[in-house]
Amino acid sequence: MPGIAGIITKIGTEHESKNNIELMIKSMLHEKYYSSGTYLNGEMGVSVGWVCHKDSFSDCLPIWSESKDICLIFSGENFINESEVMALKARGHQFSSDDASYIVHLYEEMGVGILEKLNGSFSGLLIDFNENKILLFNDRYGLGRIYYHENDKGFYFSSEAKSLLNILPELRELDIFRLAELFSYGCTLNNKSIFSKISLLPGGSRWSFYPHQAGNNEKNELYFRRENWENLPRLNEENYYEKFIEIFPNLLKRYFQGNQKIAVSLTGGIDTRMIMAWAPCLPFKVPCYTFGGIYRECADVKIARKVASACQQRHETIRMNKDFFSEFPALAKRSIYYSDGAMDISGSVELYMNRKAREIAPVRLTGAYGDQVLRNIIGFKAFNLYQGIFDQEFARHMSFVDRSYHPSNENPLSFFSFKELPWHHYPRYALEISQLTIRSPFLDNDLVALAYQAPDLAKSIGFSLRLIAEGDQSLVKIATDRGMTLKPIPIVGTARRLYQEFTTKADYAYDIGMPQWLTKLDNSFATLHLENLFLGRHKFYHFRIWYRNELSKYVKDFILDPRTLARPYFQRKNLEKMVNNHMNGSNNYTQEIHWVLTSELIQRNLIEKK
Repeated sequence: MPGIAGIITKIGTEHESKNNIELMIKSMLHEKYYSSGTYLNGEMGVSVGWVCHKDSFSDCLPIWSESKDICLIFSGENFINESEVMALKARGHQFSSDDASYIVHLYEEMGVGILEKLNGSFSGLLIDFNENKILLFNDRYGLGRIYYHENDKGFYFSSEAKSLLNILPELRELDIFRLAELFSYGCTLNNKSIFSKISLLPGGSRWSFYPHQAGNNEKNELYFRRENWENLPRLNEENYYEKFIEIFPNLLKRYFQGNQKIAVSLTGGIDTRMIMAWAPCLPFKVPCYTFGGIYRECADVKIARKVASACQQRHETIRMNKDFFSEFPALAKRSIYYSDGAMDISGSVELYMNRKAREIAPVRLTGAYGDQVLRNIIGFKAFNLYQGIFDQEFARHMSFVDRSYHPSNENPLSFFSFKELPWHHYPRYALEISQLTIRSPFLDNDLVALAYQAPDLAKSIGFSLRLIAEGDQSLVKIATDRGMTLKPIPIVGTARRLYQEFTTKADYAYDIGMPQWLTKLDNSFATLHLENLFLGRHKFYHFRIWYRNELSKYVKDFILDPRTLARPYFQRKNLEKMVNNHMNGSNNYTQEIHWVLTSELIQRNLIEKK
């Protein structure tokens, strides 16, 4: 996937570094539409490479200052005010405004202070020949993930752990406690990886290396701390609203810019509608799409089509077809391999659907994370897995993990921004960016900073509906996936009154899903497939029933394979019992099957390489 990789050597030859960096970059070249390259400097002891989407913001590497004394390798995007870019040109710097080439000139003028100015998801390496310094950095959230390992030969880093595993086979070792975290929360915690000898750079890092200095030649710092935002003063309802209305339309302009085609990934929810209400786009110029399933049109598709029509934009449904099942073994393997084992096997859906989305546009603009940033909704919690499938010692590890983490003790916005986002949401994000460029305005630095100043009342759904109404009255008349609409009233009156002027239709409010009793009944009358009557209304994917039907052979072949059953952290008999009970519909073990399959793919494709 797009990212960077490199080696800062202590001992070794330039030839060794050249071979290693080429192997590291080769392991990141997953798709034919990637660009890549390398840069080596023996005098500075640095070898660095990059992978990016062709014609993307970062497809201009390496970036040099006019005097060739500063070199920048940058991965990701930066949503800076256009006026600041134009000011650089006015001061005589030469660069393209559509790519990352201006960032090196910001460094020339601001030094390391540039990092606080950068706004987006990114990672990068900067070589300053004037100061004989190498600077490794990432965004303040840590979505520009950097894995690293240090030994007596050098410092090794990469956006993908597999790059390190490929050149340092001694690192192919799972950390059992981190695997327990993965099973418990769907991610590892505290900036740790599942590999015992590979660590993660914290978000907001600024690590400096001075290859020409003797002794300790590293300096590890954070350029951003959460307290910078947590200490901002609270605003009252109307001041916050006015500030939001001032910021939101302006920042959206930055997210709709660039030299690549952009499409909006619409859902039936609040947040993509907020974007469309204020989107700076002409009619029929920005395509919209929604993911749909194989059974029927889900609520997201029906609602999103109405929203797109009201905004005078074309809408397309990207459907999951039955070829997904034949492709599933390859998709499952890639979802684990691409994400370095961070994403579970359900990531196969992300690869399949986002690959199709790229055919519409290489940039996907989403409303992701609006719930968390604006309304402080935290969905991070431990899975309630069936403990009987685990070895006794491994089950103790999982029990300790469950007791050791209490997200409720923190500021919810800080918990999301600096823990839930880089730990729990990153794996899915990693698969998405392997296929296309992902943009979410709700992670914009200016917007998140303002969200820290929000009064409690402004964190309600009603506040968001008010914002939609002021941007486009027609959009609030369309019920959301939660069944909420705003009464068509003028935007006048007190904030409190407007926050409460909405209604809910019970038809849309809840996902009725597929109750377990129906699964059991469906198994008794298998030829009637009663359960299928409930499929596809609110979701487009259904692993629970797929594991019993279309993917049952894959599940049995993998989980009941002697290699899987022999893993020291599983109970063989209970694994077999789990598979049988899920297949006959007597219990639902979807999540357990996800993680058993995931852990086995990690073992075979990242550890054993078989």
